[in-house]
Amino acid sequence: MPAISGAQLSPWQTVFWAVLLVTAVAATVLSLRRKQGQEPDAFFWNAFAGLVVIVPALLVPALLSPAVGLVLFCLAAATALAALFGERKVGELRRQQSMLASAAARHHAILKRWQLYELDPARQIDYPAMSDPRAPRTAELFRAMRQAESSRLMADGGYPAAVEQLAKALEDAEDAAGAAAQSPGVTLLHAPKPPE
Repeated sequence: MPAISGAQLSPWQTVFWAVLLVTAVAATVLSLRRKQGQEPDAFFWNAFAGLVVIVPALLVPALLSPAVGLVLFCLAAATALAALFGERKVGELRRQQSMLASAAARHHAILKRWQLYELDPARQIDYPAMSDPRAPRTAELFRAMRQAESSRLMADGGYPAAVEQLAKALEDAEDAAGAAAQSPGVTLLHAPKPPE
């Protein structure tokens, strides 16, 4: 289709159409991605609303200047790909952050559980091996604590695995000390006595 003679796009008009097109394509791709697999009606109307903006944003500049139209078409395709892969990357980053937050919460709970053996004098007397680094299982627990803390500070991908290893090391140390069956949990120092 030949360009309309006598009409030219100014740089500001080209920028306007480019911004409108990039925004519409990105919003449409992200909206369709979220609606994928849901109600077909919502998917159709989101696609339709996006095309109502995208088609004129491509067609009007292309009629005035085919070269600008071609550049805008390439820009729209690049935006669609960037929105698609960028959204996947953001989703992956969110999953990783969620996994790290979960590992940090578990790490905190494990340390709190171990601190019961350090801070409660009755537990220190009942289970001295839980604080004794000469005991093999307790020494392994201390190594696991250092490894988990190091992984947390380094922010590497091994942090969740280090926390799992720490949990196992704590259970092993409690088993070796005979404390596993007596462990009341993280929040209580001792189980409350029932009223008489």
